[in-house]
Amino acid sequence: MKTVAILGGGPAGTFAAERLAKSGIRTIVFDEKLAWEKPCGGGLTYKAYHQYPYLIENDTPKKLISETTLADSEGGAVRLNLTQPLVIYSRLHLNKMLLQRAELAGAEIEQSRVLRLDRANSGWRLKTQHGTAEADFCIVATGARNSLRDVGTRWTAADTMLALGYYVPSEQEHIDIQFLPQIEGYIWVFPRLGHCSVGICGKGVSAQTLRSQLERYMAVKGLSRQGATFYSHVLPSLDTANWGANRVSGEGWMAAGDAAGLVDPITGEGLYYAMRSGALASQVLLMESKNPAAIYSQWIAKEFAHDLAFGARLAKRVFLERFLFSSVPVRMIQLLRRSPRFREIMQDLFAGTQPYLGLKDRLLANLHGTIQDVAMNFCFNKLIPNQSRIQAR
Repeated sequence: MKTVAILGGGPAGTFAAERLAKSGIRTIVFDEKLAWEKPCGGGLTYKAYHQYPYLIENDTPKKLISETTLADSEGGAVRLNLTQPLVIYSRLHLNKMLLQRAELAGAEIEQSRVLRLDRANSGWRLKTQHGTAEADFCIVATGARNSLRDVGTRWTAADTMLALGYYVPSEQEHIDIQFLPQIEGYIWVFPRLGHCSVGICGKGVSAQTLRSQLERYMAVKGLSRQGATFYSHVLPSLDTANWGANRVSGEGWMAAGDAAGLVDPITGEGLYYAMRSGALASQVLLMESKNPAAIYSQWIAKEFAHDLAFGARLAKRVFLERFLFSSVPVRMIQLLRRSPRFREIMQDLFAGTQPYLGLKDRLLANLHGTIQDVAMNFCFNKLIPNQSRIQAR
Protein backbone atom coordinates (compact mmCIF):
# COMPACT_ATOMS: atom_id res chain seq x y z
CA MET A 1 0.00 0.00 0.00
CA LYS A 2 1.65 3.23 -1.19
CA THR A 3 -0.99 5.96 -0.85
CA VAL A 4 -4.32 6.08 0.99
CA ALA A 5 -6.76 8.89 0.29
CA ILE A 6 -9.17 9.75 3.10
CA LEU A 7 -12.26 11.61 2.01
CA GLY A 8 -13.33 13.70 5.01
CA GLY A 9 -11.47 15.27 7.91
CA GLY A 10 -13.98 14.60 10.67
CA PRO A 11 -13.54 12.10 13.52
CA ALA A 12 -13.79 9.00 11.27
CA GLY A 13 -11.27 10.26 8.74
CA THR A 14 -8.78 11.65 11.24
CA PHE A 15 -8.80 8.49 13.35
CA ALA A 16 -7.88 6.46 10.27
CA ALA A 17 -5.36 9.03 9.04
CA GLU A 18 -3.40 9.24 12.28
CA ARG A 19 -2.90 5.48 12.49
CA LEU A 20 -1.98 5.00 8.85
CA ALA A 21 0.45 7.91 8.74
CA LYS A 22 2.08 6.84 11.99
CA SER A 23 2.75 3.45 10.39
CA GLY A 24 4.55 5.02 7.44
CA ILE A 25 1.83 4.89 4.78
CA ARG A 26 1.42 8.04 2.73
CA THR A 27 -1.96 9.36 3.81
CA ILE A 28 -3.80 12.33 2.29
CA VAL A 29 -6.88 13.78 3.97
CA PHE A 30 -9.22 15.72 1.68
CA ASP A 31 -11.75 17.98 3.39
CA GLU A 32 -13.34 21.18 2.17
CA LYS A 33 -13.97 22.72 5.62
CA LEU A 34 -11.44 20.99 7.90
CA ALA A 35 -12.20 21.97 11.50
CA TRP A 36 -15.62 23.60 11.66
CA GLU A 37 -18.39 24.13 14.18
CA LYS A 38 -21.41 21.87 14.23
CA PRO A 39 -24.25 23.03 16.48
CA CYS A 40 -25.31 19.52 17.51
CA GLY A 41 -23.07 16.69 18.63
CA GLY A 42 -19.70 16.79 20.36
CA GLY A 43 -20.53 14.49 23.28
CA LEU A 44 -18.26 11.51 23.96
CA THR A 45 -19.37 8.57 26.06
CA TYR A 46 -17.27 6.73 28.62
CA LYS A 47 -16.90 3.89 26.11
CA ALA A 48 -15.10 6.26 23.72
CA TYR A 49 -12.72 7.97 26.12
CA HIS A 50 -12.03 4.75 28.07
CA GLN A 51 -10.92 3.04 24.86
CA TYR A 52 -9.01 6.12 23.66
CA PRO A 53 -7.90 8.00 26.83
CA TYR A 54 -6.43 10.95 24.92
CA LEU A 55 -10.01 11.97 24.15
CA ILE A 56 -10.27 13.16 27.75
CA GLU A 57 -6.61 13.55 28.73
CA ASN A 58 -5.76 16.69 26.75
CA ASP A 59 -5.74 20.50 27.03
CA THR A 60 -8.58 21.06 24.55
CA PRO A 61 -11.52 22.99 26.10
CA LYS A 62 -14.31 20.64 27.16
CA LYS A 63 -17.13 20.13 29.65
CA LEU A 64 -17.82 17.10 31.82
CA ILE A 65 -21.55 16.56 32.35
CA SER A 66 -22.68 14.21 35.11
CA GLU A 67 -26.43 14.85 35.30
CA THR A 68 -29.29 14.25 32.92
CA THR A 69 -33.05 14.69 33.30
CA LEU A 70 -35.45 12.41 31.45
CA ALA A 71 -39.02 13.66 31.12
CA ASP A 72 -42.35 12.73 29.58
CA SER A 73 -45.54 14.81 29.58
CA GLU A 74 -47.44 11.92 31.19
CA GLY A 75 -44.75 10.43 33.44
CA GLY A 76 -43.11 13.56 34.81
CA ALA A 77 -39.34 13.83 35.14
CA VAL A 78 -36.48 12.04 36.86
CA ARG A 79 -32.87 13.10 37.38
CA LEU A 80 -30.09 10.58 36.72
CA ASN A 81 -26.63 11.24 38.15
CA LEU A 82 -24.12 9.72 35.75
CA THR A 83 -21.33 7.68 37.34
CA GLN A 84 -19.36 8.06 34.10
CA PRO A 85 -19.70 11.62 32.80
CA LEU A 86 -20.17 12.61 29.19
CA VAL A 87 -17.27 14.65 27.78
CA ILE A 88 -18.60 17.49 25.65
CA TYR A 89 -16.53 19.44 23.16
CA SER A 90 -17.27 22.09 20.63
CA ARG A 91 -17.07 20.19 17.34
CA LEU A 92 -14.68 22.87 16.12
CA HIS A 93 -12.28 22.12 18.98
CA LEU A 94 -12.67 18.34 18.73
CA ASN A 95 -12.13 18.21 14.97
CA LYS A 96 -9.18 20.58 15.22
CA MET A 97 -7.52 18.42 17.89
CA LEU A 98 -7.97 15.24 15.86
CA LEU A 99 -6.73 16.88 12.65
CA GLN A 100 -3.63 18.12 14.45
CA ARG A 101 -2.92 14.63 15.76
CA ALA A 102 -3.21 13.23 12.23
CA GLU A 103 -0.93 15.92 10.81
CA LEU A 104 1.66 15.42 13.55
CA ALA A 105 1.64 11.71 12.72
CA GLY A 106 2.58 12.61 9.13
CA ALA A 107 -0.75 12.80 7.29
CA GLU A 108 -1.01 15.35 4.48
CA ILE A 109 -4.01 17.66 4.83
CA GLU A 110 -5.57 19.15 1.68
CA GLN A 111 -8.42 21.63 2.09
CA SER A 112 -10.43 20.48 -0.88
CA ARG A 113 -13.51 18.39 -1.59
CA VAL A 114 -13.34 15.27 -3.74
CA LEU A 115 -15.84 15.70 -6.57
CA ARG A 116 -15.37 12.40 -8.36
CA LEU A 117 -13.73 8.99 -7.97
CA ASP A 118 -12.64 6.88 -10.95
CA ARG A 119 -10.90 3.52 -10.91
CA ALA A 120 -7.44 3.70 -12.44
CA ASN A 121 -5.94 0.23 -12.89
CA SER A 122 -5.93 -1.17 -9.35
CA GLY A 123 -6.16 2.27 -7.71
CA TRP A 124 -8.11 5.52 -7.89
CA ARG A 125 -7.99 8.84 -9.69
CA LEU A 126 -9.57 11.61 -7.60
CA LYS A 127 -10.93 14.81 -9.06
CA THR A 128 -10.94 17.57 -6.45
CA GLN A 129 -11.87 21.23 -6.38
CA HIS A 130 -8.24 22.10 -7.00
CA GLY A 131 -7.02 19.42 -9.38
CA THR A 132 -6.46 15.65 -9.44
CA ALA A 133 -4.75 13.10 -7.25
CA GLU A 134 -4.10 9.37 -7.27
CA ALA A 135 -4.35 6.78 -4.52
CA ASP A 136 -4.14 3.03 -4.09
CA PHE A 137 -7.05 2.90 -1.63
CA CYS A 138 -9.81 5.22 -0.39
CA ILE A 139 -11.44 5.55 3.00
CA VAL A 140 -14.78 7.32 2.60
CA ALA A 141 -15.50 9.45 5.67
CA THR A 142 -17.58 12.20 4.08
CA GLY A 143 -20.39 12.13 6.65
CA ALA A 144 -24.09 11.67 5.95
CA ARG A 145 -24.09 14.01 2.94
CA ASN A 146 -21.97 11.79 0.74
CA SER A 147 -22.28 12.94 -2.87
CA LEU A 148 -20.17 10.04 -4.19
CA ARG A 149 -22.99 7.61 -4.84
CA ASP A 150 -20.82 4.63 -5.87
CA VAL A 151 -19.13 4.33 -2.47
CA GLY A 152 -20.53 4.28 1.03
CA THR A 153 -23.93 3.25 2.31
CA ARG A 154 -27.04 3.61 0.18
CA TRP A 155 -30.23 4.65 1.91
CA THR A 156 -33.75 5.74 1.14
CA ALA A 157 -35.86 8.30 2.97
CA ALA A 158 -36.99 5.48 5.29
CA ASP A 159 -33.36 5.03 6.39
CA THR A 160 -32.89 8.58 7.68
CA MET A 161 -33.55 10.57 10.82
CA LEU A 162 -34.01 14.34 10.80
CA ALA A 163 -32.32 16.40 13.49
CA LEU A 164 -32.99 20.13 13.83
CA GLY A 165 -32.73 22.75 16.50
CA TYR A 166 -31.27 25.99 17.77
CA TYR A 167 -27.84 27.08 18.88
CA VAL A 168 -28.99 28.96 22.03
CA PRO A 169 -26.69 31.46 23.81
CA SER A 170 -27.30 30.16 27.35
CA GLU A 171 -25.67 27.71 29.74
CA GLN A 172 -26.64 24.88 32.05
CA GLU A 173 -24.80 21.97 33.67
CA HIS A 174 -27.10 19.04 32.88
CA ILE A 175 -28.70 17.37 29.87
CA ASP A 176 -32.47 17.45 29.37
CA ILE A 177 -34.21 14.72 27.38
CA GLN A 178 -37.94 15.06 26.64
CA PHE A 179 -39.87 12.16 25.12
CA LEU A 180 -42.81 12.90 22.86
CA PRO A 181 -46.02 10.95 22.23
CA GLN A 182 -46.01 8.91 19.01
CA ILE A 183 -42.72 10.29 17.67
CA GLU A 184 -39.74 8.02 17.10
CA GLY A 185 -37.32 10.49 18.59
CA TYR A 186 -36.95 13.04 21.38
CA ILE A 187 -36.09 16.63 22.32
CA TRP A 188 -32.75 17.45 23.93
CA VAL A 189 -31.09 20.36 25.67
CA PHE A 190 -27.39 19.68 25.39
CA PRO A 191 -24.94 21.93 27.29
CA ARG A 192 -21.89 22.89 25.27
CA LEU A 193 -19.08 25.39 25.70
CA GLY A 194 -20.69 28.82 25.97
CA HIS A 195 -24.09 27.78 24.65
CA CYS A 196 -26.72 25.05 24.54
CA SER A 197 -27.83 22.93 21.63
CA VAL A 198 -31.62 22.70 21.89
CA GLY A 199 -32.92 20.26 19.31
CA ILE A 200 -35.19 17.46 18.27
CA CYS A 201 -34.68 14.31 16.24
CA GLY A 202 -37.33 12.15 14.68
CA LYS A 203 -37.85 9.46 12.07
CA GLY A 204 -40.79 9.39 9.68
CA VAL A 205 -41.94 12.86 10.74
CA SER A 206 -41.89 16.07 8.71
CA ALA A 207 -39.48 18.86 9.51
CA GLN A 208 -42.41 21.21 10.06
CA THR A 209 -43.93 18.90 12.68
CA LEU A 210 -40.62 18.48 14.49
CA ARG A 211 -39.89 22.20 14.49
CA SER A 212 -43.37 23.02 15.85
CA GLN A 213 -42.94 20.49 18.66
CA LEU A 214 -39.53 21.89 19.53
CA GLU A 215 -40.63 25.52 19.54
CA ARG A 216 -43.61 24.71 21.79
CA TYR A 217 -41.23 22.99 24.20
CA MET A 218 -38.83 25.94 24.17
CA ALA A 219 -41.68 28.35 24.91
CA VAL A 220 -42.84 26.27 27.89
CA LYS A 221 -39.29 25.96 29.24
CA GLY A 222 -38.49 29.65 28.74
CA LEU A 223 -35.74 28.94 26.20
CA SER A 224 -35.66 32.03 24.03
CA ARG A 225 -35.11 31.79 20.29
CA GLN A 226 -34.02 35.42 20.26
CA GLY A 227 -30.54 35.46 18.73
CA ALA A 228 -30.51 31.66 18.39
CA THR A 229 -29.16 30.16 15.17
CA PHE A 230 -31.30 27.47 13.53
CA TYR A 231 -29.73 24.28 12.19
CA SER A 232 -30.85 21.01 10.62
CA HIS A 233 -29.16 17.76 9.61
CA VAL A 234 -30.16 14.48 8.04
CA LEU A 235 -28.68 11.45 9.81
CA PRO A 236 -28.59 7.84 8.66
CA SER A 237 -30.99 5.68 10.66
CA LEU A 238 -31.22 2.42 8.79
CA ASP A 239 -34.30 0.24 9.09
CA THR A 240 -33.60 -3.24 10.44
CA ALA A 241 -34.19 -4.93 7.10
CA ASN A 242 -31.54 -2.78 5.42
CA TRP A 243 -28.71 -3.38 7.89
CA GLY A 244 -27.92 -6.78 6.41
CA ALA A 245 -27.36 -5.25 2.97
CA ASN A 246 -25.65 -2.09 4.18
CA ARG A 247 -22.72 -1.25 1.89
CA VAL A 248 -19.69 -0.39 4.05
CA SER A 249 -16.90 -1.49 1.70
CA GLY A 250 -16.09 -2.50 -1.84
CA GLU A 251 -13.19 -2.99 -4.20
CA GLY A 252 -10.52 -0.49 -3.20
CA TRP A 253 -12.58 1.38 -0.60
CA MET A 254 -14.07 1.29 2.89
CA ALA A 255 -16.60 3.69 4.41
CA ALA A 256 -16.52 4.87 8.03
CA GLY A 257 -18.83 6.77 10.34
CA ASP A 258 -21.99 8.36 8.94
CA ALA A 259 -20.90 7.54 5.39
CA ALA A 260 -21.24 3.87 6.39
CA GLY A 261 -24.61 4.43 8.09
CA LEU A 262 -23.08 3.81 11.54
CA VAL A 263 -25.38 5.81 13.80
CA ASP A 264 -27.27 4.63 16.88
CA PRO A 265 -30.93 4.31 15.76
CA ILE A 266 -32.26 5.13 19.25
CA THR A 267 -30.01 7.97 20.44
CA GLY A 268 -28.76 9.30 17.09
CA GLU A 269 -25.21 9.19 18.50
CA GLY A 270 -22.51 8.63 15.91
CA LEU A 271 -19.18 9.92 17.24
CA TYR A 272 -17.99 6.68 18.82
CA TYR A 273 -18.93 4.66 15.73
CA ALA A 274 -17.15 7.19 13.51
CA MET A 275 -13.94 7.02 15.49
CA ARG A 276 -13.97 3.29 16.01
CA SER A 277 -14.81 2.47 12.38
CA GLY A 278 -12.01 4.79 11.23
CA ALA A 279 -9.62 2.97 13.54
CA LEU A 280 -10.81 -0.42 12.24
CA ALA A 281 -10.39 0.68 8.62
CA SER A 282 -6.78 1.67 9.25
CA GLN A 283 -6.13 -1.57 11.13
CA VAL A 284 -7.40 -3.64 8.20
CA LEU A 285 -5.18 -1.79 5.73
CA LEU A 286 -2.13 -2.28 7.92
CA MET A 287 -2.71 -6.05 7.77
CA GLU A 288 -1.96 -5.89 4.01
CA SER A 289 -4.70 -8.43 3.33
CA LYS A 290 -5.63 -9.35 -0.24
CA ASN A 291 -9.29 -8.62 0.54
CA PRO A 292 -9.44 -5.74 3.05
CA ALA A 293 -13.02 -4.82 2.13
CA ALA A 294 -14.38 -8.24 3.15
CA ILE A 295 -12.46 -8.27 6.44
CA TYR A 296 -13.61 -4.75 7.29
CA SER A 297 -17.24 -5.64 6.59
CA GLN A 298 -16.96 -8.66 8.91
CA TRP A 299 -15.34 -6.61 11.66
CA ILE A 300 -17.98 -3.88 11.46
CA ALA A 301 -20.79 -6.44 11.62
CA LYS A 302 -19.28 -8.24 14.59
CA GLU A 303 -18.30 -5.16 16.59
CA PHE A 304 -21.45 -3.08 16.28
CA ALA A 305 -23.56 -3.42 13.11
CA HIS A 306 -25.50 -6.41 14.48
CA ASP A 307 -26.16 -4.46 17.66
CA LEU A 308 -27.29 -1.36 15.77
CA ALA A 309 -29.59 -3.47 13.60
CA PHE A 310 -31.21 -4.86 16.73
CA GLY A 311 -31.43 -1.31 18.09
CA ALA A 312 -33.36 -0.32 14.96
CA ARG A 313 -35.99 -2.94 15.78
CA LEU A 314 -36.04 -1.89 19.41
CA ALA A 315 -36.39 1.84 18.60
CA LYS A 316 -39.93 1.59 17.25
CA ARG A 317 -41.05 -0.31 20.34
CA VAL A 318 -39.36 2.09 22.74
CA PHE A 319 -40.81 5.23 21.19
CA LEU A 320 -44.13 4.09 19.70
CA GLU A 321 -45.52 1.06 21.55
CA ARG A 322 -47.33 0.64 24.89
CA PHE A 323 -45.90 -1.12 27.94
CA LEU A 324 -48.11 -2.01 30.93
CA PHE A 325 -50.89 0.23 29.57
CA SER A 326 -48.71 3.29 29.13
CA SER A 327 -45.88 4.48 26.90
CA VAL A 328 -42.44 2.90 27.29
CA PRO A 329 -40.77 6.23 28.30
CA VAL A 330 -43.33 6.67 31.11
CA ARG A 331 -42.58 3.21 32.48
CA MET A 332 -38.86 3.82 32.08
CA ILE A 333 -39.10 7.01 34.16
CA GLN A 334 -41.10 5.18 36.83
CA LEU A 335 -38.53 2.38 36.97
CA LEU A 336 -35.72 4.91 37.29
CA ARG A 337 -37.44 6.35 40.36
CA ARG A 338 -37.98 2.98 42.04
CA SER A 339 -35.32 0.54 40.94
CA PRO A 340 -31.59 0.92 41.71
CA ARG A 341 -30.86 -1.97 39.36
CA PHE A 342 -32.68 -0.31 36.49
CA ARG A 343 -30.73 2.90 37.16
CA GLU A 344 -27.52 0.87 36.82
CA ILE A 345 -28.69 -0.39 33.44
CA MET A 346 -29.50 3.15 32.32
CA GLN A 347 -26.09 4.31 33.56
CA ASP A 348 -24.45 1.74 31.30
CA LEU A 349 -26.63 2.73 28.35
CA PHE A 350 -25.53 6.35 28.75
CA ALA A 351 -21.91 5.20 29.13
CA GLY A 352 -22.18 3.17 25.91
CA THR A 353 -21.17 -0.07 27.64
CA GLN A 354 -24.55 -1.86 27.52
CA PRO A 355 -25.20 -3.35 24.06
CA TYR A 356 -28.78 -3.57 22.85
CA LEU A 357 -28.37 -7.27 22.07
CA GLY A 358 -27.83 -8.10 25.73
CA LEU A 359 -30.43 -5.73 27.11
CA LYS A 360 -33.33 -8.16 27.42
CA ASP A 361 -31.29 -10.78 29.28
CA ARG A 362 -29.98 -8.19 31.70
CA LEU A 363 -33.42 -6.72 32.35
CA LEU A 364 -34.94 -10.12 32.99
CA ALA A 365 -32.03 -11.21 35.20
CA ASN A 366 -32.67 -8.23 37.47
CA LEU A 367 -36.29 -9.16 38.15
CA HIS A 368 -37.30 -11.15 41.23
CA GLY A 369 -40.19 -13.53 41.86
CA THR A 370 -43.08 -11.27 42.83
CA ILE A 371 -46.34 -11.10 40.91
CA GLN A 372 -45.35 -7.64 39.66
CA ASP A 373 -42.02 -8.98 38.45
CA VAL A 374 -43.70 -11.88 36.65
CA ALA A 375 -45.87 -9.32 34.84
CA MET A 376 -42.81 -7.23 34.04
CA ASN A 377 -41.01 -10.33 32.77
CA PHE A 378 -43.89 -11.06 30.41
CA CYS A 379 -43.99 -7.45 29.19
CA PHE A 380 -40.25 -7.24 28.61
CA ASN A 381 -40.49 -10.36 26.47
CA LYS A 382 -43.28 -8.71 24.48
CA LEU A 383 -41.49 -5.35 24.26
CA ILE A 384 -37.96 -6.39 23.30
CA PRO A 385 -37.83 -8.37 20.04
CA ASN A 386 -36.18 -11.73 19.57
CA GLN A 387 -32.54 -11.16 18.67
CA SER A 388 -31.83 -14.47 16.95
CA ARG A 389 -32.70 -13.18 13.47
CA ILE A 390 -30.32 -10.24 13.83
CA GLN A 391 -27.39 -12.32 15.04
CA ALA A 392 -27.84 -14.87 12.27
CA ARG A 393 -27.27 -12.30 9.56
